This record gives sequence, structure tokens and C-alpha cells, in this order.
Amino acid sequence: MKVKVIEEKEPVLHFLLEETDPMIANALRRTLIADLPKMAIEDVEFHLGPIRTEDGKEYESIAPLFDEIIAQRLGLVPLPTDLDLYVPKATCKGCGGEGCTSCTIIYSLNKRGPGMVYSGDLEPIGDVKLRPVDPKIPLVELGEGQAMLIYATAILGTGRDHAKWQPVTSVSYKYHPVVEVDNKKLDGKKFPVDVCPVDILAHDDGKVVVTDEATCTLCMACVETAEEAGWHGAFTVKGDPSRILFAVETDGSISASRALNKAFEILETRFAELGEQLEALE
Repeated sequence: MKVKVIEEKEPVLHFLLEETDPMIANALRRTLIADLPKMAIEDVEFHLGPIRTEDGKEYESIAPLFDEIIAQRLGLVPLPTDLDLYVPKATCKGCGGEGCTSCTIIYSLNKRGPGMVYSGDLEPIGDVKLRPVDPKIPLVELGEGQAMLIYATAILGTGRDHAKWQPVTSVSYKYHPVVEVDNKKLDGKKFPVDVCPVDILAHDDGKVVVTDEATCTLCMACVETAEEAGWHGAFTVKGDPSRILFAVETDGSISASRALNKAFEILETRFAELGEQLEALE
């Protein structure tokens, strides 16, 4: 199997899988969606009671939304994730699952109303590089005299357990289109190339040529138009299952290219384990 990057513009990656088949493509898609690890807030501790500032003003520790809803919104905030640095809390050898810098990130949020509380108000205790990827995600709007004091703990997880641990927000793939034109079976000068909705057909020296085969949507408009005009077999349009076009987009917690590399690592490990199990059965 070969991988060819077509376009990389974070957080989106377009690439081509060659010498493959749909089973491998679907395994890769499912791994990207469900099995990639990511840091997300799991535990949230809310301060209860009044909050007094240095100038003596008192705020009520309350918000218009239930604590459960605020905690859920905090969990969905994308956090930067270094997959080479963090390990799952349950398997962390450094702390035995108690929580340490290798498996957890602690955030604080201290905001007084009136005003909107944003994801950017989350402050990591430690490295400032761990601030949320998008600082403009609205969480809750505080009124006059309201305040929030929160401590939140983020841990590593996967989308198989909850959507908040899913770094890849979108994965799509399609067979690479194959568009063949037999100009001997049609009148190239008379064929209306504008029937193609993605404009990949053009006239060239009295012939019909394909300009960007990969853009084809397999709508078959050219085939149908040629058939209606009596030019049977002039166009052949199909998808190649051994060449598959992918588009991957992440929420910014990890890059799309890192997500792809990690997915391949996971699949390689699983295939190796499966091979060992089959050998043991033999």
C-alpha cells in the first residue's frame, strides 16, 4: 500500500491510498474515528459558596446552567494533545493511575460576571502551550454578581468511549474516478462538454479530453448525454477500488497528518497481533 499526500492544509488532509482495497480503507476510517487517543476534560470540581475578591466585593458561585451541562461543554473543548508525551491514566506507570504530568492536565477557570465565559478562560496549571486550541468557544454567560471558580482534570481517551475524545471530526473517502473517452465513437466538436457539473471535460483539437480525473463525482452525466446522442460506448466512467481518495479533518487537538500516522501505527499493531494469534492456532 502506498500513501500520496494531495493537499495538506491543517486541520484538513487530502491523500490517496494506492495498491489497497475497500476493506483496508474502511479499517483506516474506523480507526481514525474511534481509536485515536486525545486529551479531554473528564473531571470538573466546582467551587461552592460565595467568592470574595481582593476589593471585598462578593460574588455568588452560580451560573444560569446546571453544573452537569457546563461540565459537558468543558469536556467537548478541544485540547492540544502530544501523543508522544501522554499515556492513559489507567496504565500510567509513573503514578499508578493516581494522576501525574504524564497522564493528566489540570485546568483552572476563574471568571466573574457579567460576561461570557469562553474556552480561552481555561488556564492550564503548568505549560501555557496546553491552552485550548480555540479560545473563542462560548460556554456560559454569567450575570451581574455571578462567578465561576472551577478546577478541571483532562485525561487521555478515545472516541470509542466518548465523542469528546474523538480528535478526527470528519473522515470521507471515495474510489479514485477513472474516466475514459473513445473519441472514435463520438463527434468531439459537437459533444457539449459543459454537461459535466465539475467541468473536467474540454475540447482539444476536435477531441474531448479529461482535465482533472480525480475531481469526477461519478454522476454519469457525460455517459448519459453521449448515449442520448447515439454515441454508445464513447465514455467509460467508473471507480477504481485499488486507489482510494481520503479527506480527513481534525478539531485541532492534533494535526491531520499526525492523526493519520497514529492510525497506521494502531492498525500495524493490531494486524501483527492478529497474525500472532493465527500462528498460535496453527
